[in-house]
Amino acid sequence: MDSKSSIKGRGAQRQLNNRFFELSHELRDDFLEYCRVEGEESTSNKTTYSEVFPKTIVNKVTSPDVGMMYSMNPYQGCEHGCIYCYARNSHEYWGLGPGLDFERQILIKKDAPKLLEAFLKKKSWKAETIVLSGNTDCYQPAEKKFEITRKCLEVFLKYKHPVGIITKNALILRDLDLLKELAKDHLISVSISITSLSEDTRRILEPRTACIKKRLETVKILSDNGIPVNVMLAPIIPSINSHEILPLAKAAAEHGASSLGHIVVRLNGAIGDLFKDWIEKTLPDRAEKVLHQIASCHEGQLNDNQFGRRMRGTGKIAQQINDLMELAKHKYFRDKEKVTLNKELHETYKDGQFKLF
Repeated sequence: MDSKSSIKGRGAQRQLNNRFFELSHELRDDFLEYCRVEGEESTSNKTTYSEVFPKTIVNKVTSPDVGMMYSMNPYQGCEHGCIYCYARNSHEYWGLGPGLDFERQILIKKDAPKLLEAFLKKKSWKAETIVLSGNTDCYQPAEKKFEITRKCLEVFLKYKHPVGIITKNALILRDLDLLKELAKDHLISVSISITSLSEDTRRILEPRTACIKKRLETVKILSDNGIPVNVMLAPIIPSINSHEILPLAKAAAEHGASSLGHIVVRLNGAIGDLFKDWIEKTLPDRAEKVLHQIASCHEGQLNDNQFGRRMRGTGKIAQQINDLMELAKHKYFRDKEKVTLNKELHETYKDGQFKLF
């Protein structure tokens, strides 16, 4: 991509209007010409933070193929800017767009720790693992400023409640003290997403994420401290990172990962248009091939919403990816034990301290 025409530090390279709004905005040529003549920027590329006030924070996951029952998200939108991110669509429900809005307008839920505590204290609640980052990364750059995730981990520790974390940011190591305490009672598991061993690929796919070296170091440090780590190769994109499955699995195992998972890319909702625009600007020589191969994994479409097959795909290319993953698991993770979190302690800590009677 021409560096002069690209939007620096962003995955999406254009704004995308909200599908649910009757009205839309566009940058007119006469306005753009005015900005050029006056030496002004037509739009701001700065990240803005806005506080929102949800009534609840824990979400029941009804999709049967996601692998979690409950999730919570301290932030809406994500500055990491991963171009393939399925969560972009959720920004539209907040009245924003899935393109640059998703990366530049971050919604902050400062009440999340208080809402979580109230939820865990409910008499009717029986402990099940709650996953931080079911939608957007809980350790995205905003966390360094607001520390909402850390405060939520303090709540989980206080009530001895199992928690899972999904992230691609080394910032998680800031909270190693809390993670180690949770690990003592088998209350924590972490999934680190690693999509490539190539920094060039990482920079164009995930412009504001931690570098690959940092992520692998994070896997090792967590593992060395008794915290089980799953490495997610997510998503696998044909002709972009599909050739890296075995090297990625080897690196994950060598750094102490206890398990390995993957998802075949699917470009749901508005993501298809964003991805097509991105790849035609970023990898024009490969664009047609990659889009065709993605479609071949989903019955000729860029997306498949059917549970059970949408994350694994169908067809020859998807089968090759899935077979390689099975080979990788057999080769590098054959002797790894399955991690089960402790759901028994919470009931006796429901009031924040151990009950003797």
